Amino acid sequence: MTQFANRLTALTASRLLAMSRGIEKESLRVLPDGALALTPHPALLGSALTHPQITTDYSESQVELITGVHPTPEGCINELTQIHQSVYHHLGEEMLWVSSMPCTLPPDEAIPIGRYGSSNIGQAKSVYRMGLGFRYGKRMQTISGIHYNWSLPGLLTDDYFSLIRNFRRQVFLLMLLLGASPAVCTSFVAGREHRLLPLGNGTLALPYATSLRMGNLGYQSQAQEGIAASFNSLSSYADSLHEALTQPYHAYEKLGIQNPDGDYNQLATTLLQIENEYYGTIRPKQTILRGERPLHALRERGVQYVEVRCLDLNPFLSVGIDTTIARFIDIFLLHCLLSDSRSDSPDELSELSYNQQVVANQGRDPRLQLKRNGNAVNAWEWADEILTQSAPIAARLDDVFSSNTYSTALTDMRHRLIHPETLPSAQVLSTIQSGQATSHNQFVLAQSIAARQALLAMAYPETQRHHHLACVAQSIADQTAIEAADTMSFEAFRAHYVAPDRLLV
Repeated sequence: MTQFANRLTALTASRLLAMSRGIEKESLRVLPDGALALTPHPALLGSALTHPQITTDYSESQVELITGVHPTPEGCINELTQIHQSVYHHLGEEMLWVSSMPCTLPPDEAIPIGRYGSSNIGQAKSVYRMGLGFRYGKRMQTISGIHYNWSLPGLLTDDYFSLIRNFRRQVFLLMLLLGASPAVCTSFVAGREHRLLPLGNGTLALPYATSLRMGNLGYQSQAQEGIAASFNSLSSYADSLHEALTQPYHAYEKLGIQNPDGDYNQLATTLLQIENEYYGTIRPKQTILRGERPLHALRERGVQYVEVRCLDLNPFLSVGIDTTIARFIDIFLLHCLLSDSRSDSPDELSELSYNQQVVANQGRDPRLQLKRNGNAVNAWEWADEILTQSAPIAARLDDVFSSNTYSTALTDMRHRLIHPETLPSAQVLSTIQSGQATSHNQFVLAQSIAARQALLAMAYPETQRHHHLACVAQSIADQTAIEAADTMSFEAFRAHYVAPDRLLV
């Protein structure tokens, strides 16, 4: 019996039943014609600073919906659906854009950054976003995605880092099977160099692309390429982030904390303003206490869960994700946990960066070669290998949960691999190429309208409406209390928050 099988057998039913997941899902608010809604975060959705389920991400126009922690995929997706319902019943004529890649965008200066009120923490969140706009451009920040937060009882910090190393090696599989952003509106790349090809009216794409969101046109940063964080241990990872959070970066020093008029440009002149600025396909996470820095929380209490960050919104699903996808991610994460996980190295980090780029841009090319341990390997053969190794995990989960749902999810993903025309990225392109839609924007607008209609057609119990209104009222009261409790100037608050000693234990 292999080590993999031994580890799988050692996972008790009680631990697997206590496996937990939660979802954070971003979407742009758009008008009925598909234009970006430039209005403030709707008051009927509550305070973006304090609402536990409904907030904003980068922009006032970008809603972020957050579920609680759930022991089953069904419970998680059900709550996400209910939050969508509440939003739609209070959103008026606007819609949530169902694609990761944005709608037609106005000039950068017209894209509104998130506003969170007059409190110090609220101002800090806005200044941080101002810094992101200066550093990377506002267009990049309008990309939306799904974050899948996952934990398993009994795992130690080193176990999570072992999982993370394997995840980074094998994340190409999620991009291949779940990627759904092979095309963009021309407005997204206005003024930028790219190698995209015309596809329909106002649309650019690549024929074998899976997830342009995860490629060099998406959440990428040349400045951050120098971080090269190692995930061999908490200390190696923390040390990499600590340096990026404390060492000044020349271009950002030139920008300065404030402009000559006294308005804030950014929170800090370091390579990263705060920990969340570091981009990656997965992050180790620990729940933070009020006012605590995330890196301090990790150093003091270790890893509590992982945050999967590479998931596109699926425009064919009303809430962007379903239970089949959630179950497959569970299987995939367990595969990463149970497999042998050697230490990473600078050479391997370079390989992983290469693999991510080529899969984002060329993932559905049947001849695609990836790099593994210094050797070339066919991407599809490697993907088949991972799915084959995952079958015992799905069977074990079905046994524990008394169902066949995990094996069914795995079978669905294998079908996608055998029939690549069924991949979400392929379906997006075929819909546009077939003439069912004349452009990427027309396609996504039609899907957004359909999602809105489907969610509004669902039963919306009075108890659910009352719960939403109560959360809205409480969030507004909480924001007011936070603003009333502030005693220091914003500059004093900012300087204290980014102080290097607050990153240490």
